[in-house]
Amino acid sequence: MKVPEKYYDEVFDFKGQWDVPSRCGLKILACDGKTYIMATELYQDNPGTSVTYTGYSLLKQICESKGLAEKDAVYLECNPDTNSKLSFYDEEIFQVTFPETGGDEGRPGYRRLSSGEIKSLFP
Repeated sequence: MKVPEKYYDEVFDFKGQWDVPSRCGLKILACDGKTYIMATELYQDNPGTSVTYTGYSLLKQICESKGLAEKDAVYLECNPDTNSKLSFYDEEIFQVTFPETGGDEGRPGYRRLSSGEIKSLFP
């Protein structure tokens, strides 16, 4: 399953769980005074930890690497369409909030973006 490059502008190398070398697709957008950071799962092109299992650590690494302020960032997680017959490979983009950035205590919160929200961010 090769992920189409329309989902990201660059490949970002990061430290996954237990510092395992990992990769994701990365797209950064400025819109309405906010910085949207979208990490895209690369499936077989990622030798390490999934973006879902890295969570806040990935957001922190991206912000540090790109000189962005976490407090101004809206973190999005993309599971791209891979044209698979299996429904869990359908395209989904989630806005993720972390306890460290003001989300619910204890675990990340996920809100699936509607097709309209996706189109407004990525025309």
